[in-house]
Amino acid sequence: MKRFATLVLLILSLTSPMVIAQTADKAVIDKFIAAQAKREGGEEPDDVRETIEGDLNHDGTADVAVLYTIEGQGGSNNYVQYLAVFVRKKTGLVFAARTPAGGKNRRSIDLTSIKDNVMYFDTTGYADGDGSCCPSIKGKTSFKLTGRKLVEKRR
Repeated sequence: MKRFATLVLLILSLTSPMVIAQTADKAVIDKFIAAQAKREGGEEPDDVRETIEGDLNHDGTADVAVLYTIEGQGGSNNYVQYLAVFVRKKTGLVFAARTPAGGKNRRSIDLTSIKDNVMYFDTTGYADGDGSCCPSIKGKTSFKLTGRKLVEKRR
């Protein structure tokens, strides 16, 4: 029993810093998105945020890319998908850049991966006759963090 208790304490001591870091990361991201939603007079819908980690600023440390949606701006039925990047510093995540990446009557966008400091996305754009409901043109795009800007390169 004593060995089991020691093993459990060892496992908890190894995983606790990771759990604390993830909680702190989420708090930074949540605060940033909540402030933006308030400025726009909208809100972030539940369960549509996409988050992925990978090195985005060539420092060998995992940064965080977040694709999130703000909807209902000013009481409308509009929505905008934003891409935000947070770079990891010694003190934790720090906001680096943000850009609108999709939304109603523009395109739908899904974050798929980070490779070689580039974020990759699947897109679905609007064809003539799609209306505002249902985009139908499949595509791909990528964004790269360049300084404090996100630069898109359509593929």
